[in-house]
Formats: sequence, structure tokens, C-alpha cells
Amino acid sequence: MPWKERYTTSDERTLDDKEVRWPDASRCAVRVVVDLGMAHAADGLKASDLDSSEAVFAMGEGLDRLLAVLTRHAMKVTFAVPAWLAVLYRGRIESLHRAGHEIAVAGLKGEDPALLSRDEEASRIDEASRLVAGIIGEAPAGWFCLPRGSDPFAVGSVSANTVDLLIDAGYHYIGNGLADDIPYYWVTDAQTRRSLLALPYYYHFNDLYFIMYPRKGSGIENGDVLLRNWLAEFDAQYQRGRHFEITLHPEHAGWSNRLRGLDKFLSYVREKPGVWSCTSAACAAYWQQAYPAEQTLRLAPGIWQDHEGSLS
Repeated sequence: MPWKERYTTSDERTLDDKEVRWPDASRCAVRVVVDLGMAHAADGLKASDLDSSEAVFAMGEGLDRLLAVLTRHAMKVTFAVPAWLAVLYRGRIESLHRAGHEIAVAGLKGEDPALLSRDEEASRIDEASRLVAGIIGEAPAGWFCLPRGSDPFAVGSVSANTVDLLIDAGYHYIGNGLADDIPYYWVTDAQTRRSLLALPYYYHFNDLYFIMYPRKGSGIENGDVLLRNWLAEFDAQYQRGRHFEITLHPEHAGWSNRLRGLDKFLSYVREKPGVWSCTSAACAAYWQQAYPAEQTLRLAPGIWQDHEGSLS
């Protein structure tokens, strides 16, 4: 992620635990994001990505099995979908939307925006938004820049222009912010307080980095580590009254033995009183209503200082 205001993505000071409240006096918010990004390279989807046996499983049996578990727990979730994939699997995406799941955009073809000029990135955001809106019948609320399996960093990538361009394009949130464990406003200009809501993402709770990475044997042995991480962090966030999110991929989580871990985790969450299970769009809409930027955004001076010989 690029630095903003010369130090971080936002100079906002976080809310204390006692300041965080959720709808209907819920204690904790829980989100599930399903990443349908199939691209393996920084330039985005290729025919070989979609022709692979992994992709066929992901968009077929893997997705079916994952949906069955989510349905059993009455969960509506967010699907982060590259626009080109949404076009190729239009019927599949339409059925997810009709079932009440959110369809968010994960780039035009899951590319790395840091490699694009500002004009090219703006053009791709506009095209991706138009394509997805044409499929779901409404403007998408959210945008994701999640990592690909071959990426050297697990946090995803944005350019120096991404957030400003998303604001111009009318997006309500960006789905993978790293600067807080609750929603926060990603400030692009401190003077005008121009900002976009960012929803928390952390790769420790992304199945990509525990089930199949690092690749040891089949990778299956890492699933128990992921489940322990989910349970431990959810317990901590529930106790504090904050927010918890997990990211899933059908090609990884959609295998029967791995779904047992997901089922166990969701069962545990459902047993806890006062958990608000929400899509990313619902979380963003609530936060913007309950904590509007003009009232909540508390900017502090950045701590970065240039010094002679520094690299900034």
C-alpha cells in the first residue's frame, strides 16, 4: 500500500473500544469475503488462468460446496469479482446476486493497478464498474485489490491514484484497508479531508496464505492453523466489541475437509450472542451513517519529517 500524508494510509486516530457500536446493540461485526480472482500474474486474467483445473473446480464444485456451507449458516457474503470474470460467468454472478450476496469489483481483470498510468487505471475502473453494473442491475458499492497467489506481498496492491479514482467513480468503500481493525476513512488530502471508507483486511485470515502457502506437501496440513487463527482473533475482537473478517477462495476452501473447518468456525460464531453478520456493503453503509467522516475523522499531524540524505 502506498503511504498517504507522507506516513500512512490515514492520519486518523482510531476509535476506542467503548466508542464502537453496531446495529441492534450487537457486540461484534463479522464479514466473509469470497475472492473469485483467478489471475496469477500482475497484468491480470489470461485464458490459461481460466482453463486451469483449479479454476474449473473453483467456479464449479468448489463454489457449490462453499455456498452450501454459507447457506446452512444463513450468511450473506461479499464476492470480490474481476469484471472480465463476471462477464464470462454472467449466469453464476447473477445467481449469487439474486441470492442476496453482494457483488463487489476486484479490478477489470484482477491486475495490479500500481503498474498502470493514472489515465489507464481510471479507464479500467470505469469499464469494470460498467460491466459489473450491467450484470447485477445496480452500481457496485465496493472495490477490492486483493493479492494474487503469486504476489510477493500478501496485502494486495493499489497505486498512488487508486483511492482518488474510486472516489471519483462513486464507490462507497475499498475492501482491503490495513490501517485499522475497524472501518476507517482513507484520507487522500488532509486539507480538503477528501477520503474513502476502507474496510479492514488482514492476510492472517485469508485462506490463500495458510491452506496453500507456503506449499508443504499438498498444503492440506495448514488448514488447522488457519482455523486456530480465525477462532483466536474472533474471540479477541468479540471481547473488545470490534470487527472480524475472513477471506475465502473456492479453489482452496471448497474441498470437503477444509469446509469442515469453515463450518466449525461459523457454528462457533453463531453460538455467540450479539454477532452482526453483514456484507461489506451493509457494513460500509452502516458505518458511514453512524460514523460520518465529517464528524468522525480526527486528523493528527503526520509524524514523518524529511532529513538531509533521506530517501523520501
